[in-house]
Amino acid sequence: MRPKDFPGAAERFQVRAAVAKFLLMGFLALLLVATPVAFWIRAAAERHALDNALLLTQHVADLAITPLVDEALLAGEPAALDALDRTLQPWRNDASVLRIKVWEGSGRVVYSDMRSLVGQHFELPDRGRDLLAGGPGTASLERQQELENEYEFASGELVEVYVSSAASNGTPLIFEAYYDDDPVRDEEQAVLYSMIPPLLLSLAALQLAQLPPALRLARGIQNHQATRNRLLKRAVEASDLERRRIARDLHDEVIQDLSGLGYALESEELHGPPEQRPVLGGARRILQQTVHSLRAMTRELYPPDLERLGLKTSLERLVEPHQERGLAVRLLIPDDGPPDLGLSALLFRVAREALSNSAKHSGATMVVVSLRTDQRGSEISISDNGKGFDTARGAGDGHLGLRILQDTIREADGDLEILSVPGAGTTVTARLLSRFAATH
Repeated sequence: MRPKDFPGAAERFQVRAAVAKFLLMGFLALLLVATPVAFWIRAAAERHALDNALLLTQHVADLAITPLVDEALLAGEPAALDALDRTLQPWRNDASVLRIKVWEGSGRVVYSDMRSLVGQHFELPDRGRDLLAGGPGTASLERQQELENEYEFASGELVEVYVSSAASNGTPLIFEAYYDDDPVRDEEQAVLYSMIPPLLLSLAALQLAQLPPALRLARGIQNHQATRNRLLKRAVEASDLERRRIARDLHDEVIQDLSGLGYALESEELHGPPEQRPVLGGARRILQQTVHSLRAMTRELYPPDLERLGLKTSLERLVEPHQERGLAVRLLIPDDGPPDLGLSALLFRVAREALSNSAKHSGATMVVVSLRTDQRGSEISISDNGKGFDTARGAGDGHLGLRILQDTIREADGDLEILSVPGAGTTVTARLLSRFAATH
């Protein structure tokens, strides 16, 4: 059973749908905000860890390298190298240091924990040259792929730190250290896990704080829509009542009077002077044609009982006068039309106005009326083979009813489309949503 089968269920369903859509969009917005923030936090944590490694390495360079790098170490004497090994060993054990190098400005390695590198010459990296030129120390997290990194190549990503130092005699040096990346990753995760929960909770709280006003707004819009549709329904009903009044007045007064006048003319034609009989006969025939046209007009004006007959039967009765006048009308109407009376009334009005225009203005000999209905709404289409017109120039005064109807359909949140080409006929298509009916 659909929500619209219960009074007020459609309104509640639409409000819930609007709130669900609001929450979904809020959740997506939360993801869009949280994702870059998480990457930013991760990058900030990584930078913080790298800065700590840079600061620690600079302290070691200032406290250990500068006092112990003397002429003997610069000359590569084993005793001097062993002394620096012993000094740096505790730091290496505590700080996850994988490799240490001390460079001269010429690119010669004056010290390394891998003795095979001592005395070798390599091209200084850009960071090393910047340090010698007075630049700041650097720390980065990357894979080591240079020639001097033969012992670090298989270790994956490492924290590489460059700081400036000096020998005891004042010779500028570069102190390079490689750290395991696990401490940096651990710090990233620790910072990320400590900041993401409060961030998400704050965003969720903001989303929940916006929910009550969003709910009130959705209900207000729904009430406004329901009020507008009720007014539209009343306008349609008032229009039908006015048509009934006009049809009744024509039938009870004008047609009856003209019919009486026709009988009088017929009597005068039979009993009057012979020379006046042709004139009276012509007047009587004109009057009979007028009465016949007025009777057809009253049938078109008087709306059927849609609630009792249903849309299909009402449309069948609508086309009968047109068929009597020679217009071929083909109906493609399913037996199970829209269940709502308001929706059926609008569809009937579209068919009535379009048929009237096809019969009176287009010169059409055939009209096809088709209706499609599903859970979302209904679509009715009226196509003729008449002379058509240029839609860019407007429909003209003869199609004023269609323009009025177009405004009515638009007020019902529907769509009325008129397609016409001179010499190729006209197609009028109206699409209406079921919610027009559901809010009455």
